[in-house]
Amino acid sequence: MIFRQLFDSVSGTYTYLVASRRGGEALIIDPVIEKVDRYLQLIAELDLKLVKAVDTHLHADHITGLGALRDRTQCITVMGEQTKANVVSMRVAEGDRLTIEGVALEVLYTPGHTDDSYSFVMGDRVFTGDTLLIRGTGRTDFQNGDPRMQYESIFGKLLRLPDETLVFPAHDYKGDTVSTIGEEKAFNPRLRVPSVDAYIALMNGLNLPNPKMMDVAIPANMRVGLAQDEVARRGWAVGVDEAIGLLGRADVVLIDLREKGEREKHGVFPGSLHAPYPDLRENISRGGMLHELAAATSKRLLFYCAFGERSAMAVQAAQSLGLTTACHLTGGIDAWQKGGGPLTCKSTIKS
Repeated sequence: MIFRQLFDSVSGTYTYLVASRRGGEALIIDPVIEKVDRYLQLIAELDLKLVKAVDTHLHADHITGLGALRDRTQCITVMGEQTKANVVSMRVAEGDRLTIEGVALEVLYTPGHTDDSYSFVMGDRVFTGDTLLIRGTGRTDFQNGDPRMQYESIFGKLLRLPDETLVFPAHDYKGDTVSTIGEEKAFNPRLRVPSVDAYIALMNGLNLPNPKMMDVAIPANMRVGLAQDEVARRGWAVGVDEAIGLLGRADVVLIDLREKGEREKHGVFPGSLHAPYPDLRENISRGGMLHELAAATSKRLLFYCAFGERSAMAVQAAQSLGLTTACHLTGGIDAWQKGGGPLTCKSTIKS
């Protein structure tokens, strides 16, 4: 496995790059915008393909690199389903599995530092974001933070992992790089409390100053979404009402870009074709399934995904390769459900 821990000294942020092999797919956790060039250099040196960029929560002390990495690599952006960010490509929830080639991360909802905080368990290690730090815990006094929820996240979830589990947090300000669950149980001063009420009193009494970047970082990180307006301006987008009218038409192919787990969880459009986003370039290039389908039939290709991010990138790529019938559903399945569009029962989905 390829595993790299990268550090931004200005914000004290750790970023993690993960892949199962050289030349394979990669995932990055908690990237910082100022370090994007360095990440991409390392990804190129290791001959990796970045397919997912993940934030453990909406950061207040730095501007995320999610948007920049998406724009430069067409990767999928990922956050928890409670995020206040305007649009990310994929939202995960407790119990989901976040996967790339050869790697799977178990998703834990661990609120308390913020209400959208998540941790990710990968084999012998856990990425804890700002929920559990090395010899500390994340503050709970802004962004709907809650010390009671954080106590439950730490004691009810994270500390129940095996003691030998490696702890990789999103931040450190003392120079520590890694700990274990067992070490934190034994030596973390904030965990030496007799009760949840004692923990609440401890956290409420910290009286910490706001992060220096807070007023800039939070608004910027809430606007990480791809601007779908430009795709619509070019005439490559359809709204929910128009898309409902296209269902069942012989001259239209509905193309679902989501992953199998998303389809099983949220349902699909009736009669749609499954062509996962990571395979897009292969599918729309000459000789690919979608390229040949469009060339042979002149059918209109209607891409859709969860929130319109992946489909907006897909339609731009398809148009650039001459697939002029390609369009996408603005807002994705999320907008479709809000607009009353029909979905195939989740239990009937096989692939």
